Amino acid sequence: MIPSPDGIDPNLVPKRILYTGAVMPAIGLGTFGSDHVSGDEIAAAVKGAISVGYRHLDCASVYGNEDRIGGALQEMFSAGLRCEELWIVSKLWNDRHAEGDVIPSCRKSLADLRLDYLDMYLVHWPFPNFHPPGCSVESRSPDSKPYIHENFMKTWRQMEKLVDLGLVRHIGTSNMTIPKLKLVLRDARIKPAVNEMELHPHFQQPKLFKFVVENGMKPVGYCPIGSPGRPERDRTPEDTAPTEDPVIVRIAENHGIPPAVTCIKWAVQRGQTPIPFSVRHYRANLEGVVGDPLTDEEMRSIAAIDRNCRLIKGQVFLWKEGQTWEDLWDLNGEITPP
Repeated sequence: MIPSPDGIDPNLVPKRILYTGAVMPAIGLGTFGSDHVSGDEIAAAVKGAISVGYRHLDCASVYGNEDRIGGALQEMFSAGLRCEELWIVSKLWNDRHAEGDVIPSCRKSLADLRLDYLDMYLVHWPFPNFHPPGCSVESRSPDSKPYIHENFMKTWRQMEKLVDLGLVRHIGTSNMTIPKLKLVLRDARIKPAVNEMELHPHFQQPKLFKFVVENGMKPVGYCPIGSPGRPERDRTPEDTAPTEDPVIVRIAENHGIPPAVTCIKWAVQRGQTPIPFSVRHYRANLEGVVGDPLTDEEMRSIAAIDRNCRLIKGQVFLWKEGQTWEDLWDLNGEITPP
């Protein structure tokens, strides 16, 4: 039986209704194993998570494990799970933005995942800048380019074609900013259904969150507990850990749950869709989402601890000398010029 007899009924998990009317589970299992979790471990986590009630998987070609996940999915399908019960996401990596690469890249993900279609396909980053896996934070591609809207829209037209071909049901963006999204929304034939972005109690992005929601998209939040397993290259001395925040710790104690689960409960109640990665604690995360809610006062307390602490800064995507990571994020409300 799927889920297992002691699992959580997927019908109890909160849902998001996309602008198309499609229903997306409001929590997913992330599958980015960083530098320390093997593809086989992640495949095992996928099977375990589905067994306890997860129905949303957040994948990406660059994670290098979609073929292992595909094998895990086939095992679950053989056990009685139906593909249409799942919500599966993948992403277009930066070195595949060229018009002739988008559709083949999606077909490769489908082949690896052993699926006929994806529920969602995202442009992983708005920059077509390749960097090798495991590179240092100082790594820069000699072919790096800034965000050029005309070029991005050429990529987006191919994303739209994926919908036309029936290979994907929805398309979306990731790691975007308000000025970039304004242009995409203006020019898109098929608008983004979601924007995936870093969201946790110490980085709540209220302006971008509000913009995404007001424009009919759903915010999907990565690093929902502050990504304690992120690669060393993504760590800086000023980073903070939301799971160690006294407010989070106190609320967790009040509910008898770990601080990480508190962060995930907050995310779902706030209206974003967290995609925590875990090979051990995925059941606790799901139980927290369907358990007793945080109070209004607790939600207000967490809203007050935003530190504007971005953890995934993206330095490897910078395109010229002398830049800082802030140039990627259009902090003054305008796209950083070339």
